[in-house]
Amino acid sequence: MASAANSVAPKIKPGVAPLRAGEGTSFLLRRLHSLTGIVPIGLFLLEHFLSNAEAFKGAEAYAKQVAFLNSLPFVVGLELFGIWIPILYHSLYGGYIWYRGETNVGDYPWTGNWLYTAQRWTGIVAFVYMAQHTYYLRFTGVHLPTHPAAAFSKVQGEFQNPWMIAFYAVGVIAASWHFSYGLWLFAAKWGITTGENARRRFGYICLALALGLVAIGAASMYGFLKAPYHPWEPNTTNENIVMR
Repeated sequence: MASAANSVAPKIKPGVAPLRAGEGTSFLLRRLHSLTGIVPIGLFLLEHFLSNAEAFKGAEAYAKQVAFLNSLPFVVGLELFGIWIPILYHSLYGGYIWYRGETNVGDYPWTGNWLYTAQRWTGIVAFVYMAQHTYYLRFTGVHLPTHPAAAFSKVQGEFQNPWMIAFYAVGVIAASWHFSYGLWLFAAKWGITTGENARRRFGYICLALALGLVAIGAASMYGFLKAPYHPWEPNTTNENIVMR
């Protein structure tokens, strides 16, 4: 027979209860990572795809779009706080998640595992693509905010290398997939799509979005490739920019 002493419940020391699943700093950082992927990075990506689509209309239309974007008020602050800082956080924390995660598609070749793996790798590819694209257009050669008419020929100049054409194509596909599937994950994580049927239907919408973005990106690239390449030179007689 158990003694009375053994039947007494053990005394629990006072203190802070351990974190439960879905609570704490990690939870907040992951939610912020998910949110920044949609707002503002996702919105910027959509705007960037649509702006680049102006290249399909020719050099003049593309130059006007570049000039318009650089004429927006507080453009430096908008880029810093609305684009670069969110992208830096999303990329760094996404890289941390990627490093901590494990790929087990070999052991569990489920659709969800393949999608998760694709999301991880397209994020890395998209980041490398954005870094190279930004560095080349913003920090090398002619200063495009000052000379927007040079933008079209500057991209054309990079496309003279066939490897860069392939690199851009892979980057466009990776960015399109990463954003579209990220949107699906965002809706699931934030309780926007509840239930298997809702997530399945929204998955078709996100797939259509990814294909649409790839099509827009392909049209933009074709706009640069179809036009004859003319290296840009400033007009030496005045401040205006000409394509010679």
